[in-house]
Amino acid sequence: MKNPRQLRALYGDLLSEDFYRDLERDQAERATMSLLLPPYVLNMMVPLSAVTTEAFYADPVRRHMLPVFSDRATEWPSHPFASRDSLHEAEMWVAEGLTHRYPTKVLAELVSTCPQYCGHCTRMDLVGNSTPQVPKLKFSVKQADRHEAMLEYLRNSSGVRDVVVSGGDIANVPWTRLESFVLDLLELDNIRDIRLASKALMDLPQHWLTDEARGTMSRLAETARKRGVSLAVHTHVNSAQQVTPLNAEAAQSLFDVGVRDVRNQGVLMRGVNDSQEALLDLCFALLDGAGIMPYYFYLCDMIPNAEHWRVALWEAQELQQAIMGYLPGFATPRLVCDVPFVGKRWVHQVDHYNRDRGISYWTKNYFTSIEHDDPYALAKTYEYYDPIQTLSAEGQEWWRHHDTTPEQPVAAKIPSTTLTRGETE
Repeated sequence: MKNPRQLRALYGDLLSEDFYRDLERDQAERATMSLLLPPYVLNMMVPLSAVTTEAFYADPVRRHMLPVFSDRATEWPSHPFASRDSLHEAEMWVAEGLTHRYPTKVLAELVSTCPQYCGHCTRMDLVGNSTPQVPKLKFSVKQADRHEAMLEYLRNSSGVRDVVVSGGDIANVPWTRLESFVLDLLELDNIRDIRLASKALMDLPQHWLTDEARGTMSRLAETARKRGVSLAVHTHVNSAQQVTPLNAEAAQSLFDVGVRDVRNQGVLMRGVNDSQEALLDLCFALLDGAGIMPYYFYLCDMIPNAEHWRVALWEAQELQQAIMGYLPGFATPRLVCDVPFVGKRWVHQVDHYNRDRGISYWTKNYFTSIEHDDPYALAKTYEYYDPIQTLSAEGQEWWRHHDTTPEQPVAAKIPSTTLTRGETE
């Protein structure tokens, strides 16, 4: 499904005209990601009852995969300090698409497309098609040359041991190309962990159940085992009803061919999984229904038009407390805040916190790839912000009159030689 017209053709008068207009307005005025949903995802919405407009609006999968205008926060659809590249990943590129943010870990973005687009995508500045609100940036170097530049950097970076291979979604990388890239990683003595990131494992499990997929993953798992490298697949599930028998079959096929782990990295989202019951249901569905390890749940990043999804830090802290003791210790997910210029921090690691204004302050213990010349980087505190609508009346009033200077969009900060508009892979 790529547009409201196709959704209308599918659901017809099961949904009201008001809903279709709500969706059309969101695409025109708020959406940071274009519509692209496989039929499999649509089938996850309202799976156990008759489709009605009311049920469709309330459905947790619909809420995070098919946002509409009325979902968005009214006064603050975006936080004043929201930015397109909220984690500053592109600023930390050591080769185009290769982010060296942590001392021993890198992120390799092989492609800038996915089989499905999530409205809350943290890489909404780069991933997917342009929308009326967001003209997307594009890689400027040919794919093969980009991949080779990544590998060359890693050959000369003996301190890196962990590579997350992502995008976009690796499901949009041809199997032969993905296999070639991962085999090249496995040739490097310093690489000990490889994580392949694909939301499509849950949203398009058929892709992972083909003979080509099984053959590729079997060869990669066998090579990794012989070389003592941990090979895992990470997926992205936010609601228990996304875990189906076919998802379980896709995950099991990875275990069958020797992949060490399949883990879930979800996002805490209001109206989707922001209660103890919903979060525990999801974790048990992953464990019992598919053998997938609940690993992380992130606070939704501070990208534009995402305030209706985001939860406050104190809410995440309460959720972390609420789920303790119910799950096995090894399968109790960590709720984390991905703090700009800092990285992942457990929600209770905050240094100090002004709840009235919704500003939390964080510290770190390492330099990113852009901070080695800054002797004060480890002495600073770094700020993260709660959604303003979660604050008290006094806190909201403070933000109405506070002189904020929103960060310039990443497009204005990245040299044009690195990223350009309108080019394709």
